[in-house]
Amino acid sequence: MASSDQDLVPVLDKDGVRLTVDDAIATVTLTNPAKRNAQSPALWRALTEAGRQLPGSVRVVVLRAEGKSFSAGLDRQAFTPEGFDGEPSFVDLARGADAELDGTIAEYQEAFTWWRRSDIVSVAAVQGHAIGAGFQLALACDLRVVADDVQFAMRETSLGLVPDLTGTHPLVGLVGYARALEICVTGRFVAAEEAVNTGLANLAVPAGQLDDAVRDFASAVLAAPRDAVIETKALLRGAQDRTYEEQRAAERQSQARRLRDLAGVGD
Repeated sequence: MASSDQDLVPVLDKDGVRLTVDDAIATVTLTNPAKRNAQSPALWRALTEAGRQLPGSVRVVVLRAEGKSFSAGLDRQAFTPEGFDGEPSFVDLARGADAELDGTIAEYQEAFTWWRRSDIVSVAAVQGHAIGAGFQLALACDLRVVADDVQFAMRETSLGLVPDLTGTHPLVGLVGYARALEICVTGRFVAAEEAVNTGLANLAVPAGQLDDAVRDFASAVLAAPRDAVIETKALLRGAQDRTYEEQRAAERQSQARRLRDLAGVGD
């Protein structure tokens, strides 16, 4: 990360999202600190577009946010009868057909899915509040480095809703069913120490050291050969859905591919 995000010419800069690329590292920045980076359908579409515009040279994607809060969650304007300009309100969506509602939510979820692509490693740098959709956006990434002032919370259930932006699967995978249930139904805050102890975060650092810590993570990822990282990520991602014996077989198959590649021997 030789250049700062602000020094680079943006590949994308719209609706509260900026994408910059510096060789093998892309940085996606939430850029509306005045509203604590509250989220909207327009922001989600911009995040989806950022994923589609990543050059093939990118190996690490850093997700960060300007201001004191990573993201305060869904913009409360979504709950008003008017909703957002040019967007269907939540009331309108609720009155629509099941297929239409399902399709709209699926479109929103696209902003949260591409971070786990096998060809990249994504790292969320999280400071201050990461609430609801903000928590789920951090969970969408492979790794999380947090400032010591971080406050995670899943508030959807408290509002009569459920977390629906892909956050439930990684949350259960990281902390287990019982703790995930407790975090979601109580809506309580999870601070930095608990986040690290439960596996929600890989590392917690003082707020002033957050960018440097993420830079170190990115450098460590880039130090390993790209194909080996891709193969290892795919192997680990599939482990939870395999039996022990199936995982052993997957390891053998993956290693065979790597050995043939290193030896220059075709399949």
